[in-house]
Amino acid sequence: MSKRLGILTGGGDCPGLNAVIRAAAKTAYAHGYELYGFLDGYTGVVEGRYIKLDPPAISGLLHRGGTILGTNNRNDPFHFPVREGDKVVYRDMSWKALENLERLGIEILLVIGGDGTLAGARDLKAKGARIIGIPKTIDNDLKATDQTFGFDTAVRTATDALDKLHTTAESHHRVMVLELMGRYAGWIALYSGLAGGADVILIPEIPWTPEGVIKKIEARRAEGKPFSIVVVAEGVRSPSGELVVQRRVEGSVEKVRLGGIGQLVAQIIEEKTGIETRVTVLGHIQRGGSPSSYDRVLATRFGVAAAELAVKGVHGVMVCLRGNDISYVPLEEVAGEPRTVPVDHPLIHTARAIGISFGD
Repeated sequence: MSKRLGILTGGGDCPGLNAVIRAAAKTAYAHGYELYGFLDGYTGVVEGRYIKLDPPAISGLLHRGGTILGTNNRNDPFHFPVREGDKVVYRDMSWKALENLERLGIEILLVIGGDGTLAGARDLKAKGARIIGIPKTIDNDLKATDQTFGFDTAVRTATDALDKLHTTAESHHRVMVLELMGRYAGWIALYSGLAGGADVILIPEIPWTPEGVIKKIEARRAEGKPFSIVVVAEGVRSPSGELVVQRRVEGSVEKVRLGGIGQLVAQIIEEKTGIETRVTVLGHIQRGGSPSSYDRVLATRFGVAAAELAVKGVHGVMVCLRGNDISYVPLEEVAGEPRTVPVDHPLIHTARAIGISFGD
């Protein structure tokens, strides 16, 4: 049997996943390994569904968004949906995942994902699986790496939306509120708000008050600027300190689906200022499309590094970006509390220096 590595993409999709797959496959084949891609995240490992990632299969992937392997953010191998009669129950199917990896002769499994996916990788490692993690999330909230691929593209998408909202806000003398993804971290909102000329940026890390937001908008109106741009991260809490939840999805690793804080902020602004206020929820557009050049390069570097470590027999780690260098850390250091924006982050200082309000 030839030497084999496996790879999967788990959690939410993001630009750059295919670039990682391509880089890992090219590197593996250069060292005499075959690479097998498991379909739909951990589902493919548990159910034994996969494809061989030979050279024709990876051709033309660098610029493509999404993932050719499919992904899933619900089917945790330790809490896996199994149909029994007319109902679905959840069972620990990690044993089946390990059995399939052994049966297929997969020496090391490359797992591309965020916090939930890599937590699963850590737990599979504890049961004997040989795994290398690759960090992925547009939210940029994963510990142990300075940046994840997908983040730069999401920021560019959000910045482009702000450029468009700016012209219509100015034309109609309105306040435009843009609600962005990010879960419980404000990285996308901070970076895109600064790049897109926002007047107010609300992020989960800095508590805000209606008075703080209104003060900025009224100050602009007094200066003869009857329009404003407000960026709101989806994880921002209400003035009373509650998360604004759109819905709950049972069976998912991330059960809470945030959403609606933008509408709440807009309602407060319109009620207190009388300025017509509109809301745009950018949503999954932030996850889609072709990756930026930066994300293509970072994803490629991660894919090469992970495959090279696997060829050397290194496992139980996650590749990461430290400064300008690719390094790696134990999987145990990865999952857990999200990496949030420090309140003394240099970009927050920069934003305040040019008059951007954080609503505090």
